[in-house]
Formats: sequence, C-alpha cells, structure tokens
Amino acid sequence: MRVTGLGHAGMFIETAGGSILCDPVIGPTFFGSWFPFPDNRGLDWEKYGNADFLYVSHRHRDHFDPALMERVVPKDIKVLLPEYPTDDLEQDLRRLGYDNIVYTQAGVPLEFGPLKLMVTPLRAPSDGPIGDSSLSVDDGTASILNQNDSHPLDLEKLMAFSKPDVYFTQVSGAIWWPMVYDLPQDAKQNFAKLKRDAQNKRAMYYIEKVDAEHVFPMAGPPMFLREELFRYNGQGLDGDAIFTDQREFLAHMREQRPDQKGYEFLPGTVVDIAGRDVSITQTLYTQAEIDRIFDDKWSYLAEQRDTRQDEIRAEEASRAPVLPPEEMLAAIKEWWEPLLRRARTIRNGVGGNVRFRIGDLDMVVDFPKAKVREYDGEECIYWYTIPADLVSTNIRDHEIDWSNSIFLSMQFEVGRSGKFNEFLTTFLKCLSRDRIEYVENWYAEQTDQTEDAQLGEWTVQRRCPHLRADLTKTGKIEDGVLTCSLHDWKWDLASGRCLTSQGHPIRASQVEDERTTAAPAA
Repeated sequence: MRVTGLGHAGMFIETAGGSILCDPVIGPTFFGSWFPFPDNRGLDWEKYGNADFLYVSHRHRDHFDPALMERVVPKDIKVLLPEYPTDDLEQDLRRLGYDNIVYTQAGVPLEFGPLKLMVTPLRAPSDGPIGDSSLSVDDGTASILNQNDSHPLDLEKLMAFSKPDVYFTQVSGAIWWPMVYDLPQDAKQNFAKLKRDAQNKRAMYYIEKVDAEHVFPMAGPPMFLREELFRYNGQGLDGDAIFTDQREFLAHMREQRPDQKGYEFLPGTVVDIAGRDVSITQTLYTQAEIDRIFDDKWSYLAEQRDTRQDEIRAEEASRAPVLPPEEMLAAIKEWWEPLLRRARTIRNGVGGNVRFRIGDLDMVVDFPKAKVREYDGEECIYWYTIPADLVSTNIRDHEIDWSNSIFLSMQFEVGRSGKFNEFLTTFLKCLSRDRIEYVENWYAEQTDQTEDAQLGEWTVQRRCPHLRADLTKTGKIEDGVLTCSLHDWKWDLASGRCLTSQGHPIRASQVEDERTTAAPAA
C-alpha cells in the first residue's frame, strides 16, 4: 500500500484493489481564511483526481473543496458516502454532478476485490457539521486508519476491522475559541494554552488506544493569510492561538511515548507500507525546505501571505452584495423563526436572548419566545458582530451551517455573559428543518441514560452527558471533578454541575462503604 499526503487532511491511497482520493482541498476556504499548511498547489492534482474512489469525510470546507473537485475529479468516480442522519453531503455532491454514489453503512466493511474498507460515521450534534467520519482500509498487504477530524466513541468496534499498521489523525484545532472572543489578552493566552493542552491530551488518548506502530499527525494546522488574521497562525504571535503544527505535536508525543514512531506528513509525503514496515519519501519539498517551513515558520508564512492576496481578493469578489438591514432582518426572520418553533430543547438550552450586530442591522434572537426582531436594549447572554457581506452570502446560498462557515472564518467577534452554550452553537449549524428535527430527536434520546458505573469512590452515569462516551474508558476523577478525556469536559460530582458548558448535568453519588452513607448528588 502507498499513501501520499495531499495537504491538510487530504491523502491519496493506492492499494491492491484500487486507489482512494480522500478530502482533497487547496482552498482558500471559510470565506478566504484557511489555506493548507504547507502550500500544496505544486502537487499533480490531475493524477490524484483520477482515482477509483472519492472519500469526503464530512462537509467542512477544509475537507471538501468543490472548485478543486470540479477541476480535477471526474464526475463518474465512485463516491464513498458516509451514512449520515441527513442527506446534506449527498446533495452537495450531487449538485456538483457526482451521482456514482456508494452508500456505505456505519461500521460495515465493503470489499472490492482485495480491497476492504469501512467508513465509520459519527452523528452527534457536536460532531463536525452534524457528522464526521473515519476511513479504515486493508488490502491484505497493510492496514491503515484515516481518522482525520473524527472522535470515535466505540473504538473496540472500529478496531475490530483490523489493527492498523499506520494511523493518521488530527492533532491541531479547528475552532474559533478563544481568538475571536471579547477577552483580556492574558485570558486569551491562558485559554489558548488550555485548549492546546486539551487537544494534545485527546490526540494522545487515541494514539494510545489505537496503538498503531506508525503515527502521522495531519488535518491541520491552517495558514491564515488575511492580514487581520495573520497573527493567529500556529500558537499565535502573542501565544493566544490554538493551532499546533505537526513538528510541535511530534515533539510532545516523544515526551509522552518515547518509543512511539511518529512522522511528518506533508504535501508530497509518500508512505510505502508493507505490513509493519514503512518507508517515507518527500517528493514536493526537500528536507532543507521542510526544516525551514517549521523552523523559520513566520518567514515562510509571510511569504505565503505576500504572494497569495489575489486568491483572497477573488474570494471576496465572489460574495453576495450586502442586503439592506430591513431585507436582511426579514430574510432571517422568515428562515429562522419556523426552525426556532421546532427547536424546543435548543430554545430551553439557550434560555435567553442572543444579539447579532450585522453591519447596520442590530438584531436579537429571543430563544425562549422563538422570535427574531430588532434589538431594543434587551439583556443578552451572547453578542456577535459579523460583517454584513458574510451574512448576505449565507442568505444567498442558504448556507445551513453558520458555525462552520462564518465562525470558522474567524472574521467575526463574540462575547458572552456566562459559560459556553453548546445549544446555541448547535442551532447555528442546524438551519434546516431536517437538521433541527434530527437534533431535537437526538437530545430526546440522550435523556435516557440509566446505566451507572463505578469510578473510584463515585458512582456516575456510564455515558458522558456531552457525547455519550463511555466514562469507564474516558473518565478520570481528581479532587471530586470528573474529566472526560475525549473533549476535556468537566463536572463537579458533588453537585452534578457541568463546569464546561451551560446545562449537561451528570448523575453521581459517592460509593457507600461500611462506615458512611453518602446522599446522591443533586
């Protein structure tokens, strides 16, 4: 088997039973904000586009680049479609003319001659744009797991496909926190470090559980080449960003697991795999160029910024004309209010007013009353400031996922009066009837979490209230605080209160012993 890095999460897998093009992206994506790091334009994209199969892991535009696909990927290619709860990704692909769909089933292997593969989707509201997936591949000569951005819960089922010889996984962030938040600089620096640490911890959790002999960090970090975002590259000019690069993570991995074999996976990295034996060749960059990219990163990024502004200008020129405030308000009101009326769990979870300042429009969304109206001085729990051309473009395109379009662009500002509210972010990625109904049903199913488990001196509900991870495998308790290692969410066990987000309480009680009887937590 041979795997070639295509940049970010992209790869080209050549097997004994055919080739697979995965997540091809050049960008820029997210309103011209994200570029793959390092530059991947020099690859032979026509060659890689002529694959036997196309696999797009999910709808995030740093994994799904319609313009590149239109240019290099033939319309008759077989498309491996993850089994998602809504058909948004399928419709995106069909609109581009890709109709040769292979409908995969969750966690069910498919065979094409000597090639065996399996797509494992995740379907929780917090999984990417309501859906993320991994790809397992085995052709009899080698086995690999391309986990990209996904955070699978049932690793035992995933690993039952085969034990991977080589493992590809995300280690960098894909979130706008805390960079765009209205926070003091020292708070941003502290929160950014905590986020980087949590990302490292999560990546190491999976690396240890998968236990593959060879590990390749991938799926990030991005390059920010817009002038106003340039300072947030990597860990930030002032230490206030969250984006760990491949070399930084490999250094961390060596500290944690000195015997683990890790490698830099870049555009043009060719990995030849024969069982447990791996050889690596760099075909796009020399080793001296690679060392300069990482060791003199800010100079490299500045060169990229100075030579690629035409791509940013072209993206800006493609945006919709700005709507007048009254038309914008009317369009959002007509679109969102019917969804709000269907979103009872989300409305209760948000539980307050959210303000949007969009150009000359000052608007409030009253979640408890399911209303959209002009702002009139109401107290708000969140407040956003968003450029009007981004919103006008999303209205024109009827973009149903604002959190993973506008928000990942980082071309906005936000403040809040309390803790992170996941229900609000979920609503802003569920701007369609199908998505709202799916998420409301999903939340309803999560209320039945009757199984308990013992962790140390505590009895807790076995499934994490966040994304239902098995806490006997992912939970750790220290000083009465439970941490789920998958996303670093925390609970105070004495009260059951979630310390990370509004809502999401946990059921917990201290284990009775021969001397004491503890009352259950509230």
